[in-house]
Amino acid sequence: MFDTILSGDRPRSRSLALLLVAILIALALAPFLFPGTKSLDTAARICIFIVLVASYDLLLGYTGIVSFAHTMFFGIGAYGVAIALSTLGASFTAIALGTLGGAALAGVLALAIGLFSLRVKAIFFAMVTLAIASAFAVLTSQLSWLTGGEDGLTYRIPKVLTPAFKFADARILDVRMDGRLLAYYLIFTVAALLFLALLRIVNSPFGSTLKAVRDNAFRAEAIGYRVVWYRTTSTVLSAVVAALAGALLAIWLRYTGPATTLSMEIMIDILLMVVIGGMGTMYGAVIGATLFILAQTYLQTLMAGAEQATQAVPLLPVLLAPERWLLWLGVLFILSVYFFPDGIVGRLRSRK
Repeated sequence: MFDTILSGDRPRSRSLALLLVAILIALALAPFLFPGTKSLDTAARICIFIVLVASYDLLLGYTGIVSFAHTMFFGIGAYGVAIALSTLGASFTAIALGTLGGAALAGVLALAIGLFSLRVKAIFFAMVTLAIASAFAVLTSQLSWLTGGEDGLTYRIPKVLTPAFKFADARILDVRMDGRLLAYYLIFTVAALLFLALLRIVNSPFGSTLKAVRDNAFRAEAIGYRVVWYRTTSTVLSAVVAALAGALLAIWLRYTGPATTLSMEIMIDILLMVVIGGMGTMYGAVIGATLFILAQTYLQTLMAGAEQATQAVPLLPVLLAPERWLLWLGVLFILSVYFFPDGIVGRLRSRK
């Protein structure tokens, strides 16, 4: 049964299997194991970014395509839901229409980019996607009547997904049975289904062909595979899943703006998560997204505690000041690349 769910892609490492099970249990029971608004928000963002990073790994790790337009598709999905909820009102119909519209637009743009750009060399394709993403971000900021400009859009979601809705008076482990809990489990369930769908894709004959194209495009072309078709299809699938991840973020945050979806910082974060977890492994998206977001969220707090604990040691409190968290995050990334050149998943599997 588990082999069917995982599409035959076993962790192939006891340590990796235990780590993945621990993450799954932690996310599935996050509202009860880690009560509090910040903890729940962190768990929801981990679920969303697992899908986003996995969709980018389909492009980078399995197809060998470097693209800087992934946050554009992420933003399209988020803005699709945001605009629909702002104009049609807080309803599930608006969410469905916004999600479908955003995913469709992302797929069409990805198809156009793929057909016109994937015949060029990799570095030129990367530059084309960077230019398109930058132009889209500028356009989004200028269309303030539609997108809210730099301020973004704030909107209401169906009441059943808000803390104002309480579906039971009793508490479980002191956790309120409200709409926020329902919203989290909606995001967790959809994210899990999307991840399993991507896992199925990369372990299908289509996924095997993508890896052949990645390893040697000329050989794949020579034996009869239409390399451009496979690369374009991979680009479209990746964009659609990224748009769906953006729709989940829009539902959770109830706010959509350029800083939360379209910024280059998010694109760099996605790249870091893929590299840390391990390219060409869907499980790498789970590990990379979880570790990176936890570091982003709690590293400052840990450093503040370390600063207080080392007050008697010369120079160390200055180095451990919370405002230097980005420096230490960079150090952690360098160390992870040095000690895990194939990513954490690759290292754990090679150890076996």
